[in-house]
Amino acid sequence: MSKTSTKGIWKVISASSMGTMIEWYDFYIFGSLAVVISTKFFPSDNPTAAFLSTLATFAAGFVVRPFGALFFGRLGDIIGRKYTFMATLLLMGGSTFLIGCIPSYETIGFLAPILVLILRLLQGLALGGEYGGAATYVAEHAPAGEKGYWTSWIQTTATVGLFISLMVILATKSVLSAEAFDLWGWRIPFWVSIAMVGVSYLIRKNMDESPVFAKAKKEGTTSTNPLKESFGNRYNLKFVLLALFGATMGQGVVWYTGQFYAMSFMKTVMNIDSSQVDELLGIALLIGTPFFIVFGWLSDKVGRKYIMMLGMLLAIFSYRPIYKMMYDTTDISKKTEILETPRITTENKTNGSSITITEKKYTDGTSVVEKKTYLDKKDTQTNLSIVINSSDKWTLTFLVFIQVLFVTMVYGPIAAFLVEMFPTKIRYTSMSLPYHVGNGIFGGLLPAISTYFVSHAKTAGKADFYLDGLWYPIIIAGICFVIGMIYIENKNKITHL
Repeated sequence: MSKTSTKGIWKVISASSMGTMIEWYDFYIFGSLAVVISTKFFPSDNPTAAFLSTLATFAAGFVVRPFGALFFGRLGDIIGRKYTFMATLLLMGGSTFLIGCIPSYETIGFLAPILVLILRLLQGLALGGEYGGAATYVAEHAPAGEKGYWTSWIQTTATVGLFISLMVILATKSVLSAEAFDLWGWRIPFWVSIAMVGVSYLIRKNMDESPVFAKAKKEGTTSTNPLKESFGNRYNLKFVLLALFGATMGQGVVWYTGQFYAMSFMKTVMNIDSSQVDELLGIALLIGTPFFIVFGWLSDKVGRKYIMMLGMLLAIFSYRPIYKMMYDTTDISKKTEILETPRITTENKTNGSSITITEKKYTDGTSVVEKKTYLDKKDTQTNLSIVINSSDKWTLTFLVFIQVLFVTMVYGPIAAFLVEMFPTKIRYTSMSLPYHVGNGIFGGLLPAISTYFVSHAKTAGKADFYLDGLWYPIIIAGICFVIGMIYIENKNKITHL
């Protein structure tokens, strides 16, 4: 492959990254608003069940990603990279916009969660086809010996998409009252996506096809049945399975622990104010994102394997100490309450229920709002919202940043790693499936599974119940680390390009 000009490769990177970033934004805006969505599209009589249902719906989008990888991967290997991920962009944008238009559960009943689930599945299918196309497209434009560096720019888009989703939510909250945001303002981040998708579509429309694929098509060497050649060929299937169980499975759980589970944990287990969580997570992501490029570049020098495996190993041994430190940082049982009479207000509802709000303050600047909803004499719901002080906020930001650093180690080099494993004619299909099974199923199910483990341990009365959710990513990453260390070669050159 001839040396690609810096100007040309930056054009490819910009166009590909913008579209992929927008698709991640669309996909993750649902997770970023999970706490709010659980009150809009699901029955409100059991908040825990509603939140778990929301996480399950969130996870459903991940579960179908492998099917999107198969469907769109096949199209990408037959008709081309460019037109396939243009189609995924439009499907994702339309689905996201429509989620913001669905009436609430109170208005249309069970039809609301059904419609959300359908659109969430369409989002998952779209993302299943997007990532493999973008990573392949960039790798096939990049100069030899620099695949890790250039594809790592695509790796930043998932985190940047999450970061922008948090910033859009914070901006919306800042211009609306809390009541307006809860009533209808939460829909704005979904609606914003349609304008972003339109801009990205116009940019991608003017892109050229991948030169490697165009050459293969001109020479008649493209695949007529990519699915059969990818998974029906025992030799190629071996590499598909190795990519899954030796790399993407562990990468997936590390990715979602460090970003989404950290966010969910702080909001639902530690009960920190939602806006504060979004803010500190956004800071951690902003500081950590450049390390995707650093580790992608480094993988061109020393190989992909050891960087990814080290990231998994550090995560395995660090997660429990990190999350214990996070929990202890804001544990109000270890703080000193200011001995004043707490401010208590009571509001009676027309349906016979009542809400009692108690505000407490602590000597370190922490404040707690406890809201008790009395539905009847036997049923009481209690919600805590902890507003943390500046010192605790920076401590948590640092602890989340450490987790993001693990993410950059396992995720930064993996696009180049996957592209290296498969020949041009079946690359889109072959690399997309293990990536989306590892991320979509093993990673995507993590928030729901881990939250369930924590809830179960809390009900059982375990003192350190909040750490039980970490066994899932630790075990999955541990299995992946062993397989990867034994069977994966430490390569940093692409033999098929």
